[in-house]
Amino acid sequence: MALGALLGLFGGVVTAAPALAGRPKWTFNAGQPFTLPASICGFKIRVSFPVDKEYAKVLKSTNGSTTMLITGRLTLSNTNLSTGKTLITNLSGPGKITTFPDGSVTERAKGHTGYLLSSADARRFGVPRLGVTAGAQTISLAPDGSVTSFSLDGHVLVNICAALS
Repeated sequence: MALGALLGLFGGVVTAAPALAGRPKWTFNAGQPFTLPASICGFKIRVSFPVDKEYAKVLKSTNGSTTMLITGRLTLSNTNLSTGKTLITNLSGPGKITTFPDGSVTERAKGHTGYLLSSADARRFGVPRLGVTAGAQTISLAPDGSVTSFSLDGHVLVNICAALS
């Protein structure tokens, strides 16, 4: 997970650009449970995947970029470890993550998608720090991992910190 970036948990069918070469196969993209630190929401959040049928395909292009296509059904369980309150969200995208030769990254997703931003980036883009969106979401990262842009043609479905407070 890149700091300040999308959690990388979304799915759906995406079409590769014609410049992408090879015949890669879809592989199971198993999510592993993890705990978000209290510095994000003011309390620790345990993240797990009650439904994880997400698949990924990595494509390499002739220009040196690598694109990961993500598809499938994914639900995310977020549990406030202080209260036990749990929120289940659908993150069944689709998604496409492109890493360019200079190390910059563009993450594009449609449908329901999760994201995590730094506090400063959340303020800059006018969205909650940790959330789920509906619609088209694009996040661009500089080679150092800093967020250079966040756009949303849709809306924030859930502010996860607020929902678990």
